[in-house]
Amino acid sequence: MLKLDSHPTGRHFLQIPGPSPVPDRILRAISLPTIDHRGPEFGALGLKILSGIQEIFKTTYPVIIYPASGTGAWEAALTNTLSPGDHIVMYETGHFASLWAKMATRLGLSTEFLSWTGTDAELPDAPSWRRGVQADLIEARLRRDSEHRIKAVCVVHNETSTGVTSDIPAVRQAIDNAAHPALLMVDSISGLACADYRHQEWGVDVTISGSQKGLMLPPGISFNAVSPRALEAMKSAKLPRAFWAWDEIIEMNKGGYWPYTPNTNLLYGLSEALEMILAEGLPQVFARHQRWAAGVRAAVTAWGLPIQCADPALYSPVLTGVITPVGVDADALRRLIHQRFDLSLGTGLGKVKGRMFRIGHLGDSNDLTLLATVAGVEMGLKLAGVKLAGSGIQAAMDYFSSHPAEVPKAAG
Repeated sequence: MLKLDSHPTGRHFLQIPGPSPVPDRILRAISLPTIDHRGPEFGALGLKILSGIQEIFKTTYPVIIYPASGTGAWEAALTNTLSPGDHIVMYETGHFASLWAKMATRLGLSTEFLSWTGTDAELPDAPSWRRGVQADLIEARLRRDSEHRIKAVCVVHNETSTGVTSDIPAVRQAIDNAAHPALLMVDSISGLACADYRHQEWGVDVTISGSQKGLMLPPGISFNAVSPRALEAMKSAKLPRAFWAWDEIIEMNKGGYWPYTPNTNLLYGLSEALEMILAEGLPQVFARHQRWAAGVRAAVTAWGLPIQCADPALYSPVLTGVITPVGVDADALRRLIHQRFDLSLGTGLGKVKGRMFRIGHLGDSNDLTLLATVAGVEMGLKLAGVKLAGSGIQAAMDYFSSHPAEVPKAAG
């Protein structure tokens, strides 16, 4: 039996697409002594965090912070804006879009699930899980809704289960083209602080996110960024809510406090994460993730394996999904790699379980951690008997060496 205090030497390679590796600087901040969540020091911390998180979401409107996972923030988005029996349109891009739809149904909402209707040779049982949101399908559906029964359109920005990033401005344009009053709700749990995201400019009414992805924190904090239209919808929404209610939280947030006991030490970590990200600059953060993703994709292409995202224009900067050859159990491959090289990869979820694995390239990473990850995967593939077209590690090294990272200019 493995003892709980028995660990391999060196650091574990956590290359799943969240929770992401947490920087030591953030871990040290979380370890600070807990303070009174009703005292003046905490109020100052709260105001600093609430201001900083608005910059991350690119909004001047309120951002509500919950001591919860992203699943809680899904529920908060729905219960604060909708009433029992309301009809909503959701779009199937993967496992997390499906889970959000399941939650909506359990809350008593009428849920309609749109999806891509083509065929796919690589994943015949899940063709829509290789593609992003088709805005034209949403527009066509809204145009048929002359009585405006549809109260919200819900989509996932970066689908963590597949590695596909959808075009959110196109969805907003589709709603506007149909001249429809439906709210736009977007899950950017894995996209925020990794991929370009603009809550206010893109006309999103509720954005859902979490702490354990691009913000580089442990799980335990989630967010609702809201628009004035969403706040207006709250006034007539009748789904039950108490803990999730925006109004009480927004009111208490004016002084930097919460109406319940917040997760104080994780908020220390959030404060540190915001400082790190905003000091680097969001454009540099996004470029860094795009570069990491391109290096990893170069490896997958060299191996001759299909990337789960079938549209290169929608490749995720957060993770890369890799489809294994028919007959190769992706979960068995992951277990082999974990046992031999202390490297964790993301599992295939739902419809694609056993058919693919996911490589995360986010959080406290750099070129060398990703090269080590690629090397571990390549060795695992060879040990599993998978015939590779070429060397992925060489392709990744060539990419990173020929595409140097942008070095931030020194101040002054």
